Amino acid sequence: MSRTYTKADLEQIVYTQLENLNAMHDLLNIMKVQNELLHNANKKLKDEISEFKEKQHVYPTRKRLSKS
Repeated sequence: MSRTYTKADLEQIVYTQLENLNAMHDLLNIMKVQNELLHNANKKLKDEISEFKEKQHVYPTRKRLSKS
């Protein structure tokens, strides 16, 4: 079952493939930007956690009296 394609058919196929490639390119760019935003947010969170740990004070606790 062989199908014969006309020039117009082939042009439409190529045009559709080009549209799909452009859409994929746009999605990859969006993913790249999102990845950079996530990376920056993670770095900021990591820095904030480190800063919090440095400022954290250890408060002495009262010793519990054991019941005899």
